Amino acid sequence: MGVEIRVHVFFPLLAAVCLALSGSSGILRGLGLFMVLVAAVAVRETARLLVAAWLGLRLRAILLLPIGGMFAYADPESQEGSNQGSGQFSLALAGPVANLATALVLAATFLGAGGDINLFAQPWISASALVRSMVWMQAGMGLLHLLPAYPLDGGRLLRGNFARKHGFTPAGRMAAGLGQILALIAMVGGMLLHSPWLIIAGFFIMIGAQIEDQGVFFQSVVDTVHMREVMLTDFASLSASDTLAGALSRCVHSLQEDFPVVRGPQLVGIISRQHIVDALRTDGNGYVQAAMSKAFQVARPDDTLGTTIRRIQTGRGLSLIPIADSGRIVGIVSVQNLMSAMSLLAEQRRLEREDAREKAG
Repeated sequence: MGVEIRVHVFFPLLAAVCLALSGSSGILRGLGLFMVLVAAVAVRETARLLVAAWLGLRLRAILLLPIGGMFAYADPESQEGSNQGSGQFSLALAGPVANLATALVLAATFLGAGGDINLFAQPWISASALVRSMVWMQAGMGLLHLLPAYPLDGGRLLRGNFARKHGFTPAGRMAAGLGQILALIAMVGGMLLHSPWLIIAGFFIMIGAQIEDQGVFFQSVVDTVHMREVMLTDFASLSASDTLAGALSRCVHSLQEDFPVVRGPQLVGIISRQHIVDALRTDGNGYVQAAMSKAFQVARPDDTLGTTIRRIQTGRGLSLIPIADSGRIVGIVSVQNLMSAMSLLAEQRRLEREDAREKAG
């Protein structure tokens, strides 16, 4: 569906845990137990993808954990749509309903086949009873996500309801904190009950909650930084009437990778030094206006860094955003300089806080 799939490093490593839990059942059954878990995650995330597509939400990537996936949305509208109204409930219910329905279908199929299968025998999930494990892994995945712990679906609903009253950042911190507390309770309970699957679930809930906590912190930072604080004010621009050979000569004496192209005071395009070189090699010396890209977005000095980052992420091949004030370009922001600018800004703010403390003291 055009969505990038990312797998958390601990997910494939969980195969080693399944092999350890298989004991005398053998390696193949241990791997089979791991594939039963993978199937439960696949059913859940396929259902959520279909619901997201039905709701018209654009996804950029999914990070897969053994307890399910975490969506990264391609634009702010999709992010907001996933946290509001019917979209929020539909996404939250899609995974548990899909897993529980699959568990019922599997149970009915196995019992209807007339085999000697006791679905309620202990342990419910083990390498020695893969057929029974298929049913209870699906059921367990569905029931797990009804808990009010982020990043579980119950926690997402709780965060969404809290965000409507108190804002997204406080809601995210609350949901992540509650998720970590419930994860700790699950791990301690798993140790007391000698349940390795409860320990594993608590461990990965903890990881998911920490990922969310880091994301909320990052969001709170980028939403307080404005473009005038990180934009490059010492930059070169090219004219649409410049020749490519002349533009290449200017590139030699500049550290910029990308250049705004202007016609008089008006911004008309963007071109990179690599594109200049490629155009010269394929078409010979022409004019910049014939080789420039007209797919660009313009930001304002008062726009937040978060808004600009989303523009860079949603624009295909977008590597530079000009900053304009009253129609005049006053700076540029590029992917190349953004991280270094953020690092320098953080150091500047730290020094300002130290100076303020010294003056106050």
